[in-house]
Amino acid sequence: MSAKFLFTEQFAFSKGDSVVVAGLGRFGSSVAQSLIRLGHDVMGIDRDPEPVHRWADLITHAVQADTTNVMVLRQLGVADFSHAIVGIGTDLAASLMTIMALTELGIKDIWVKALTEEHGRIAQRIGAHHVVYPESDMGERVAHLISGRMIDFIEFDDGFAIAKIHAPQSTHNRTLAESGIREVHGVTVVGLKRANQDFQHATPGTQILTGDLLIVSGATHLIQKFAGRSKTR
Repeated sequence: MSAKFLFTEQFAFSKGDSVVVAGLGRFGSSVAQSLIRLGHDVMGIDRDPEPVHRWADLITHAVQADTTNVMVLRQLGVADFSHAIVGIGTDLAASLMTIMALTELGIKDIWVKALTEEHGRIAQRIGAHHVVYPESDMGERVAHLISGRMIDFIEFDDGFAIAKIHAPQSTHNRTLAESGIREVHGVTVVGLKRANQDFQHATPGTQILTGDLLIVSGATHLIQKFAGRSKTR
């Protein structure tokens, strides 16, 4: 799964909110493009002209500028944006100085891409509100998929996760109320997908059949344990 899906799922933005993306590398440009598709106005800023030219016609605004300079950001109107995403990963100093500039402008919601825990900790200390670790998060996700326990998996930063799994054999031909999945396993079945049928939102009376796919939510460790049962389906 690409960063544009994995991380835009984490961003709690209202439709139409304006977002500034500092750094139009692989991560920043991917997220910017996805935010455009979700209905947001996006200003992408990079000090390198090449990515700015590449994305000029694909996002709302693409600007070549130094994101570490608070006066430059002020002139660009960045202070009026609701959210900021710092996608600068390879230049630690530029990432941190950009966070400081955004903080000085009073941006209330700053997201930062970090490559190491140290980077993330420093970012939060100087004003970042959220930190994402693309390589680490993707590595854990791939491990879950390779293990065969989950078909899809997204974990949030508070230990909460959503996953798509095969329905365990113990749930077959029973309703959710009869299976008592929430009471027994501590996870919630949000919905169900059956072959050649539309997605169903789950209710206590929803019956699970062999071959059904379940969308479940809950604490990560509980989902992992419940998903393990699906390997014996």
